[in-house]
Amino acid sequence: MYDLGIVNGRIYLGGSWFEGNVYVRNGRIATLSAAFFPARHEHDAEGWMVLPGFIDPHVHFAMTAGKYATVDTFASGSAAAALGGVTTYIDFLECAGSVTALDQLYRERRKAAENSVVDYGFHAAAVDPQDSPLAMMRAAKKMGMPTMKLYTTYGNCRSSDAFIESLLELSPNERVRILVHAENDSMLRQGRVRVSEHALSRPVAAELTEMVKLAEMAMYRDGWLYLVHVSCGTSVKRLYDLYGTHWGRNLILESAPHYFCLTADSYARSDAWMFTMTPPLRSPAEASLLAEQIDRIQVIGSDHCSFAETDKKQEFTGDVPMGIGGVQYSFPLLFQKFGEKMIDKFTKNVAQVHGLYPDKGSLLPGSDADIVIYEQTGSTSISHRGAGYSPYEGMAISGRVRDTVSRGRFVVRHGVLVGGQGRYVARRL
Repeated sequence: MYDLGIVNGRIYLGGSWFEGNVYVRNGRIATLSAAFFPARHEHDAEGWMVLPGFIDPHVHFAMTAGKYATVDTFASGSAAAALGGVTTYIDFLECAGSVTALDQLYRERRKAAENSVVDYGFHAAAVDPQDSPLAMMRAAKKMGMPTMKLYTTYGNCRSSDAFIESLLELSPNERVRILVHAENDSMLRQGRVRVSEHALSRPVAAELTEMVKLAEMAMYRDGWLYLVHVSCGTSVKRLYDLYGTHWGRNLILESAPHYFCLTADSYARSDAWMFTMTPPLRSPAEASLLAEQIDRIQVIGSDHCSFAETDKKQEFTGDVPMGIGGVQYSFPLLFQKFGEKMIDKFTKNVAQVHGLYPDKGSLLPGSDADIVIYEQTGSTSISHRGAGYSPYEGMAISGRVRDTVSRGRFVVRHGVLVGGQGRYVARRL
């Protein structure tokens, strides 16, 4: 007898659909069948889409930024994620400058995330270290983190070009993917910048030029480069024109829902602070061009980083903690806009790129029973949650996550959080 049967579903299998039933045993997919079998618990999908659990590779829970802290802990952030169909997410360590610091930061994050309701992993983050790049990579891998994030801006977290190049050179042999927040620091306007000028102070050219430089390094070193939260259609188009033959091996692009659904016109509003993140929102023309390039974006990450309204509501960007919430709405927002082509960008692609496949990102037998039932004709309601606001307020979203199952157990049932217990997932590329 199976532990759980999800019956009468429209099941997604790698780009095709199968009408039938999913059976679960011991937290894993046991079989898919048009036939009905005995199960201790049976759940009727009522003909709705049955999808692999979503994976969000870019969230910031329980994070501090100077004197500010995000409103979401691992408990509340993972709950929001589950309501949005996310069954696994990857958060970040703070920047480490040594193997010792990396180990300490990893232990602290593991402890902080113990009350997560869904599964989770971490990306290592580094700044030019006291220890060798090779030592940092191998230490991160031992902790189950085959991905390392770097920054080309942000003061004390900014990495030198030499350090970035050394990691890219090592990356294919060590099987570690190099994630980069890419902005040309010398082109960013510093000082007292009004929120209304946020997009102008971090221009398209700052992203474009830095990404092209990094891509050149990756091509020269045959490195594994992953560019996070790409915000500009111009960047994607130029990178593809130059490096399209290396797409998917040497170069992987991640973007976020807000760059498709919101624009820099929001910075003219009286509540412009609500839309502040880095990189900033872009012009309607750039957002439109980004949407045209959607097939070249392999992965979607929410970049969920939600701060309280009282912290965000400032006049100058230097006083504003950057980031917005959105993990709960990522898939409904982009499925509404682009349709079925988004499914792999939330599931299989993410799992393969980040070392989770085939345990995650698939409904094939043997995979973890991470499952989403999605109602296409339902609607997603925007809630303020802990922040007291949402940049998506007033936006109509058709479609909703009805049920979320993590390793064979319901975390969300009929749109209501029923609780769960996540675990740390060590990854390997």
